[in-house]
Amino acid sequence: MKKLIKIVAALAVLGAVAIGAIIFMPFSRTEPLTELPADYKVPEGHGKYVMRMADCKACHTADGGEPFAGGRPIESPLGTIWSTNITPDPENGIGNYSLDDFRAALYDGVEPDGTHVYPAMPYENYRKMSEEDVRALYDFFMNEVKPVAKKAPETDLAFPFNQRWGLRLWNWFALGDAGHEDFYDDAVLNRGAYLVDSLGHCAACHSPRNAIMAQDGINADDSNYLAGGVIDGWLAPSLHGENSAPAKWSEQDLHDYLTTGRNSHNAVAGEMSQVVGDSLQYATDEDMTAMVTYLRHINGKSPSDTVANDKDEDANAAQDETTKLLASADPSMPLGPRLYLDNCNACHFVNGKGADGVFPEIDGNSLVTADTPNGLIDVILNGAVLPSTEKRPARLAMPDFGHRLSDEEVAELATFVRQGWSNDAPAVTADQVAAIRAKTH
Repeated sequence: MKKLIKIVAALAVLGAVAIGAIIFMPFSRTEPLTELPADYKVPEGHGKYVMRMADCKACHTADGGEPFAGGRPIESPLGTIWSTNITPDPENGIGNYSLDDFRAALYDGVEPDGTHVYPAMPYENYRKMSEEDVRALYDFFMNEVKPVAKKAPETDLAFPFNQRWGLRLWNWFALGDAGHEDFYDDAVLNRGAYLVDSLGHCAACHSPRNAIMAQDGINADDSNYLAGGVIDGWLAPSLHGENSAPAKWSEQDLHDYLTTGRNSHNAVAGEMSQVVGDSLQYATDEDMTAMVTYLRHINGKSPSDTVANDKDEDANAAQDETTKLLASADPSMPLGPRLYLDNCNACHFVNGKGADGVFPEIDGNSLVTADTPNGLIDVILNGAVLPSTEKRPARLAMPDFGHRLSDEEVAELATFVRQGWSNDAPAVTADQVAAIRAKTH
């Protein structure tokens, strides 16, 4: 017994020493990836452009709040994480940050005092940014953003996730090398990969998470890269694979979706509305072409490839069957299709195809057929609004139906559209609807 006690005590001491080393060992900050000339000046307008492509405003601006003053709640499996004030206010923001401090936050997720930032801030991706873009972003926030003297709410997660020193250990396992490697002998593909992997941080949402909740797929070398993820219960669909949009859509369709939030097949909803509205609509034609070319390239598509109808005979038969049922307007049809005719048919039509660039398709829609129906339920209950963009300024809105449909009716309607036409997704229950209604009320 005494020997066992000694072993346990020794292990406890070793554990305490290890934890102490993790907590108190001085942290290191990633150095600049490129040494720029001493007289380097950020090109005019580049800082604002980098900010937009990195989508900083969406997360760091609360609804109705001052730009970049923080206070936006970000839901995570660990609890609510509040975005911080990144205006140049010296008390509440980043006004006292040096360039090295700023780079460490972007690359290493570390504040000047050594506090670790929760990886809701996608520094896994931002650490791939070039030094030119880091300099431009720093210059923008220090010289072009209005200081806001307002403290953002403190993130207060439950134990043990409130012990931020543990993030140092997480970083050791989760973070790859800083910088972005050019994989291709093609400048357009390399630029597209850089934008998707670093500034656009697409993998933060569109790659799954591994056992330690790190992104399981950061670049095209990783097997789960852009294979799809779940954000606050909403599906972030796959961008890599035979059933992904870049594999099925034309180059123009993908370009339209990313810059205007709508195309001949679909329309953005949820977080993607902000991504388009605050970020992607401002991409230059050259950069958007690079992103589209890259996303299609990793799916085996070249710019000259045409879009084929890949539905089999059974899917086409099911599509025709649903269309005929709805067109018949038979009073004896089940509740689901009757609810569709009453609430959805005017915009999405009996064939589920909607109207190009106005009302999205329901047949084959990734939001409709997602493994998790939360996004579809949310949209039925609360509606959705397309962002107003320079190319498509109309802010089209889908009305909310939560005030007129019960949980049971929403479940019947959602189940019908998930299983109508060529769709084949599991049914929705009233309990699932009730949970989303309570969460989003």
